[in-house]
Formats: sequence, structure tokens, C-alpha cells
Amino acid sequence: MKAKPQLRLARVRQLRRAIRTLLAFCFAAGLVTTHAASPSLQPLRQGKWPAWPQGEARDVKVVGRYAYVALDTAGLAVFDVSNPADPVRVGGLDTPGSAYGVAVSENYAYVACYYDGLQIIDVSNPTNCVRVGWHDTPGIAFGVAVSGHYAYIADEYTLEVLDVSNPARPVRVGGFDNEWYSYSVAVAGNYAYVTDYFAGLHVVDVSNPTNCVRVGGVDTDGWAVGVAVSGGLAYVADWQAGLQVIDVSNPTNCLRVGGYDTDAYVYGVTLAGNYAYLADSEAGLQVIDVSNPASPTRKGGYDTSGRAWSVAVSGNYAYVADGEAGLQVIDVANPASVALAGGYDTSVPAWGVAVSGNHAYVADHTAGLQVIDVRDPANPARVGGCETAGLALGVAVSGGYAYVADGSAGLQVIDVSDPTNCVRVGGFDTPGEARGVAVSGNYAYVADDGVGLQVIDVSNPTHCVRVGGYETWDAYGVVVSGHYAYLAAGRMGLEVIDVSNPTNCVRVGGYDTSGGAWSVALSGNYAYVADWDSDAGLQIFDVSDPTHCVRVGGGDGDYATYASHVAVSGHYAYLMERDEGLLVYDLSNPTNSVLVSSYKTPGYGAAVTVVADRIYLAARETGLVILPALPNLQFTVRVDAAPGVPFTLEAATDLSALNPWTPLLTTNVPAMPFDFVDFDVKLTNTPQKFYRVRQP
Repeated sequence: MKAKPQLRLARVRQLRRAIRTLLAFCFAAGLVTTHAASPSLQPLRQGKWPAWPQGEARDVKVVGRYAYVALDTAGLAVFDVSNPADPVRVGGLDTPGSAYGVAVSENYAYVACYYDGLQIIDVSNPTNCVRVGWHDTPGIAFGVAVSGHYAYIADEYTLEVLDVSNPARPVRVGGFDNEWYSYSVAVAGNYAYVTDYFAGLHVVDVSNPTNCVRVGGVDTDGWAVGVAVSGGLAYVADWQAGLQVIDVSNPTNCLRVGGYDTDAYVYGVTLAGNYAYLADSEAGLQVIDVSNPASPTRKGGYDTSGRAWSVAVSGNYAYVADGEAGLQVIDVANPASVALAGGYDTSVPAWGVAVSGNHAYVADHTAGLQVIDVRDPANPARVGGCETAGLALGVAVSGGYAYVADGSAGLQVIDVSDPTNCVRVGGFDTPGEARGVAVSGNYAYVADDGVGLQVIDVSNPTHCVRVGGYETWDAYGVVVSGHYAYLAAGRMGLEVIDVSNPTNCVRVGGYDTSGGAWSVALSGNYAYVADWDSDAGLQIFDVSDPTHCVRVGGGDGDYATYASHVAVSGHYAYLMERDEGLLVYDLSNPTNSVLVSSYKTPGYGAAVTVVADRIYLAARETGLVILPALPNLQFTVRVDAAPGVPFTLEAATDLSALNPWTPLLTTNVPAMPFDFVDFDVKLTNTPQKFYRVRQP
């Protein structure tokens, strides 16, 4: 922010009235508020919950009191694990690509980021991680190891060797071409041990990093994906073939000496003492006694709640990167009797959102229903929630109850009259996968993928009863108006169903869209469809005659390809798209809708709703995002002044000018605060602009 209090005071003295408060916003440097007494100004900033991006845990390393976790689409996360029973997230960085592997050396974390190569992050202050360098590898970066001044990257068809003596400027110095698909790498002495999927284990001499030479290896029985090396032995996570133990004491003549076939598919392996700790996908953690490498035996294990991808051991604890279940901490002090000590759920993608009163209700996938207090849109806070039996994909709120479309668990009804104490009171296990829900009167209408529309009588929420439905097979979203339910029916497009008699639902019309209809919104005589995988992501239909739906808009031009959800407010449509985020269309003329604004969400755009001049986005791994202004995502400033007394809001772009301030408006309002939308400044722009308010 640019702060010039002396200059401001000089300008104030030139004015006829005393200026009580000044506020300057510099978009290029962030939004910062400075104010004294009333009246005051503050920017209505973007809000987000949770504070950190969420993702599936793919890899983990532990150094000292910190665990460093590769969180797929959410980048790097850093946890304080000084109390293993209660890991605390203290920092991280949302990397440009999907974080699959991580290595830590001295003050730097080296992250293998899929299509975005190697990212180098300064973690000397874990609460303020900073990206300092990167290198775009030629393939897909899955795994990384660091030894001395070199980083070794398992990069799809190659092993890449980078000189990282200057982390800000990594330089490729050599490499080695694999036969198939390199997934991970370990380095010991002068050798790099690379897993090459179908081709097993390669041993590469890297004593001269500029001239890497394969000297030996073993074609394992399974698909080699992980490796650890200790005492002349390589322990290979061989997927369906379990653990393979390879004697590499003579790298030119590697020999398999033993192995252990686990119950599931082994992704990762690490060594500590006489034990190999395996990340065994759906079977969780396996502890294998390898004191006799020729005859490994299972000592114990723990079936984690997610899919175990990687494991690290420090002291008496094993830290498991457990996919959708996040970080799991297992007490392995007694390998024969391991137990869960703690954990941190990193993957609770937001799929749906509804707003009622002061609260947003988020369908949070594996975490069920989350209730977020949004009275301060810039600082949303969780106040309650309720775990559900399935995967929460959609939500509607009516009369003190939240109705959750809970995937394979069907409809869940949750009493939210006390948002701090949400209680499931009933539900109905629909035959398909509940993806969307709408409530009208005494009925809940469920988009039940694989079956169609389900109509549930919820007049007694503790005893929900199915009374009717209509079979469409695909079903993703639903809205109800009057006697009709409008169903986004995937490959079948838009379906209009007469539900005047819920026990005898009848299709009366529809339209076969060019893609897959995922969501539908209704406004006046028009239905707006988010059409996935088509050349016209927004489809607009005249439904004034439900028996004869006519497509009137959408199509060529600025339209999303992978549209997932749509909401309509006033004469604007708000469309969520997988890659582009939020797109805003002017619908003044539905036959010629115009793209007027956009907002790139920090995560996969899943759902949107608009309430009381606020836009609420369910952005999958990012969670809930709140944008403060309608309709074109303009910047909004909030005035807090004495009600009933005129005030003047002014703006400036150059404080050094002789008379920099230009009045924006003078008004008198009976209630405060007052929100002013600056239509000249959009959230996606980065101009420098200053504001102030004065009042007698």
C-alpha cells in the first residue's frame, strides 16, 4: 500500500470541511485500510474458507518438527507435528502444478509438480513459504530426491539431474532415458535408484552428473512405483507384487533376494531399523520385518481411512500421505500393535453451496455438511457441521433444515436450526447417486444420477418417504417452479417434468443439448443450462411453454466448454467452468448473452449461488470463496458513517496532483453501513486508486 499521511493532511487543510477519515487502496500491493474515527471506509475483500487450499495427500517427508506434504492440486503443505496427536497446519504454498512428490534439504523443499516440473520453495520460515526457483522438466514430474547440490527428478520417461546449488536458478546438467515410466527415485552414494514401472528398478551411476550411466537393475514382477535404499539393499514398492527386496551391493549384478505380497497395491516404502513401512493403498500402512531380507514377514499394520500413497517415519511415528484422507499419524512404537495417533484432513472439496440468512451451507464431499458464518464476507468462519454417510455433492436449505444430496447415501436431512449443533434427523437412501437437490413445499426433489428424478415427501423430516419420480438415467441438477421440475439430465439434456401430482410425475418437454447438462437455473420464462463438454457451455431456453422448449441463446463465442454449474440473479448469469472459473454473462437480451466479466477461481469451479449482492463459489479443493460485488465483479468499498447525515465519497488516482480528489457521490442514508460499487474498477484489474469519505 502507498501511505502518505503528511501529504493527505496537506490536502485536507485545503478543503472547506474537515476530513475525518482517509482510505487508500493500492491494488498492485494488496488492499489495506487506514482510518481514524468515524466516518470510516473499508474494502469488501474476497473471503475464503478454509484458509488453506485442500488436496489429496500424495507424498510426505518429515524433518525435525515439521511434516512436508505434497497435496496434489493444492501444492505444498507444512504441518507442525511436534504433537503427533494434533498436527497443525502452519504454512504451505499453492504450486502451479499438481504436487506429487517432495524432498527437503536444508531450508528448501523440492516439489515434483507433474506438468510443471520442479518447484523450489524456501521453507526456512514454515509460516511464510516462498517459491524461489523452478525448472520445467520435459515430461511429468512424479518424484524427487536431493543429494548434495543436485536434485534428481523421476520425470516420466527420463531421470533429470539438476544443479540446485543456486536454488533460484536450477540448471539441468544431465539425465538418463528410461524404458517406460519413471515414478520415483532414491539416491545413495554414487547411484540413483529409479523405479521404471513395467521395467522395474534401474541403477544409474551419477558419480558424474553430466554423464549418467545405467549400470544395472532388475525387472520386478509388478509395476515398480516406489523405492528406498539401505545397507546395500533396495526395497521396491512393486504395486500389485507388494514389496520386493533387491540386493544392490554390486550394482552391475542386482539380484532379488526376497519379498512380501501385501493385500493391496503398494505405492510407497520407507525404512527404519529392521522394518520396512509400506503405503499399501486401500489397505493403509503395513509394517514388514526385514531383519531377514530373504524372508520378510508382516509385523503389523493399520487400515487408514483413505488411500495410502507414501509414508515417512520419524521417532515412534509413521506419517502417511493418505490421499483423500490427508495426513495420518500412526504410533509405531510397538510395530506389532500400531495405532492411530492423530491426523489432519486435507481433502474436503467443496461441491455445492446454499446460503440462508447469515450462513453458507457447503456440501463438502467426504466431510459432509459444513456451516459457515458469512456475516463478515471477508472473514468467513466455520461454526458447525455434520458428517454424512456418503459424499456430499449438493445442498438446499429450507425451514431450519439442510437437505444434502449425499451421493450413494441418497438424501440426508440435517436440522440446522442451531448452526453450532447440526443434527441428522432423517433421510432417504435413493437407488442412484444423489447429485443435486431442490426443496419446494413438502417435497425434496433429488437429481439421482443413474436413475433420474426422485420425489421425497419431507413433511416429516424424521420419516422421509419416496412418493414418485421419473427415470432419465443421467441426473445432475434440478430446480422446481410451479408444477414443473427442470432436470439437468446429463447426456439427455434438459428434461421438464410435470410434478403437480408427485406420485405420478410425467415428462412434458425438454431439449437435447449438445453436451451433458450438469446444472439448470430458472428465471422468468427462461431456463439456463450449464452444458458440460460442449461448444456452448451456457444454453438458454425459452420455457414459457414447458411442452415446447426452444433454444434461444448460447453457443458460439465466449462460452465455456466444461460448464459445471449456473446461477441467475437479475439479468446476469453466473457460470462455473472447470478451467476458467467464474464467467458472468449479461442476459438483458437472452438471445444475445454477452460475457461481461470473469474471475479465475483458485480451484476447480464446482458450484455458484448469488444472494444479496454476494457471489458464493464452491471451488472444490479451495473450498468456499465469497466475492463481494455484483454484477461484473467490481470493487466495492463500505462506508460506515453517522446515519441520516450527508456524506461525500471521493476517489483519486494520483495523490501528487494539485486537486486529486473527484467526488463519486454525495448521499444521505438512514442506515449504515453503505456499500458503494466502483464500476470503473474490477477485481481482476490492478490499477492504483485511493478513496476517502468526509462528513460534517
